[in-house]
Amino acid sequence: MYIPRKYRIRDMEEIESFIRANPFGIVVTVKEGSPVATHIPLQFRTVDGEHFLTGHLAYGNAQWKAFGADEEVLVIFQGPHAYISPSWYEQENVPTWNYQAVHVYGKPEIIEGEELHRDLALLMEKYEKHREHPVLWKTLSPELLETELKGIVGFKIRVERFEAAYKMSQNRNERDYRNIIDRLGEEGDPLSDQVAEVMKKIQP
Repeated sequence: MYIPRKYRIRDMEEIESFIRANPFGIVVTVKEGSPVATHIPLQFRTVDGEHFLTGHLAYGNAQWKAFGADEEVLVIFQGPHAYISPSWYEQENVPTWNYQAVHVYGKPEIIEGEELHRDLALLMEKYEKHREHPVLWKTLSPELLETELKGIVGFKIRVERFEAAYKMSQNRNERDYRNIIDRLGEEGDPLSDQVAEVMKKIQP
């Protein structure tokens, strides 16, 4: 990913926090020279100092067949983004787009049995535990679980490197920067509001 120096994020805690806050990623592999992508929720884990992403694909999604071939995959996570109008600057300029994105690279492998069961149980707990009537792994019937498990393929990706970009108008002067935040707040768009909030937090 092309990242000018002023937009590059290197803080590992920040990157981990971003992935956990934006867990719906895009897994990209290559088949016969053509890119293949799947949009799925992923979990970020750290075990003995090593970072992993875990998830599962539908068995009918042939992308999983590329896993375990010792080939690197790319996983993309995206945060809020918004159009930035040049009318918000003091001096004449052109439009741009503010965004947050993290790219993760690593080699995947298939997981099965208890390892897959634990991963699915943690995924359900994460999104169900706060609900009035949570549906958890332990509350589902063994018959249903046996049937559903036949339709998925679990995997984990051992992370080898990260690339993270927060392009949030860090190249603008203080007056322009504050004005962009104010104008984004007037757009009436949830994504613009989110970008404004990020800009407030990282203001250079």
